[in-house]
Amino acid sequence: MITGGRVAAPDRVLDDGWLVIAEGRIRQVGSGAPPGGEHVDVNGALVVPGFIDTHCHGGGGGSFSSGDPDELMSAVRSHRRHGTTTMIASLVSDPIHALCDQMAALRELVEDDEVAGIHLEGPFISKIRCGAHDPAALLEPDTATINALLTSGRGAIRMVTLAPELHGGVKAVRQLAESGVIAALGHTDGIEEQIRPAVDAGATVATHLFNGMRPLHHREPGPIGALLDDERITVELICDLVHLHPTVVRLAAKHAGRRRTVLITDAMSATDAADGRYNLGRLEVDVRDGVATLAENGSLAGSTLTMDTAFRNLVRGAKLDVLDAVWATSGKPAELLGIADRTGALRAGLTADVVVLDHELRPAKVLRQGKWVTEVGPATLSGTGHASAVEGG
Repeated sequence: MITGGRVAAPDRVLDDGWLVIAEGRIRQVGSGAPPGGEHVDVNGALVVPGFIDTHCHGGGGGSFSSGDPDELMSAVRSHRRHGTTTMIASLVSDPIHALCDQMAALRELVEDDEVAGIHLEGPFISKIRCGAHDPAALLEPDTATINALLTSGRGAIRMVTLAPELHGGVKAVRQLAESGVIAALGHTDGIEEQIRPAVDAGATVATHLFNGMRPLHHREPGPIGALLDDERITVELICDLVHLHPTVVRLAAKHAGRRRTVLITDAMSATDAADGRYNLGRLEVDVRDGVATLAENGSLAGSTLTMDTAFRNLVRGAKLDVLDAVWATSGKPAELLGIADRTGALRAGLTADVVVLDHELRPAKVLRQGKWVTEVGPATLSGTGHASAVEGG
């Protein structure tokens, strides 16, 4: 049992709250005098659902593109220490055969319930807005190629990001949606008139809104205006306060609201690791002061963000409510992935995925599927500790 905390229930924060946990599940949630039994008193700390990261490329020195089992688990464990109890492993653009090889390694983690699925960020994206993707690996989508990827994924592919203005883009969105895969729009130079048909065809996510897409203009809203304005679209925000200014985060999150806003890390292998030279897919990346940029041209190349820092940044940098942050890091991602009946909230009957945040909103304790994560990092309930990811506010 966890007692003595400020428990972030789905609709309100319970002061002097408690959770009864048994057999890996939350059995009761309440406030005031707790039931009898063994308990962990968290001394007024904030208790939130385990974070769910739907867009992550690696961490702890490990990349999800590597295919190396040790690297893959290093990335998973690194983010788990920061409170991410559910994550999607993202792959950057690569030749189809290479993506199939990478997915083969990741499928084992999916089968072992270490990650919740695979996200293919490309290769069906715009060369003009490809960011930290190798232009030589980019393709226009076609039915046969998508079928080959879906077959290789064996049900593990949960999301595919593409640019709808490419030849075959809208058809590809429809094919993915009909296959039960989330079709996300990103790395796109499309104008509004090219975005709307893709949403009508079944696209439901804006991949890291603002980043890797045609900018918003008052006479041509482009993908940012079209996607942020459409109630059918969930918007991803990289809340490191480097990719997006706090005011932009606040404007987007307030407009989209709790039911449409998801915070992501877009983290690469340098997350929770030292500055230096790394690879993102086939491209070299320099990391200085926690900011990752392409060695070739200085373009932003993913992040070194963790979900606990994203949570803090939304509350302290963008000045949103704690429950807004809970929904953006847990509740809405769970709904997006179709797992809200299992996780994503502190509610009786759900899996005991829990993060205890100290008074500085840093993770002091992490519970995944009812078991304590042994390596939690330096934070303590007294409010000390240091975040390795970029933090603003």
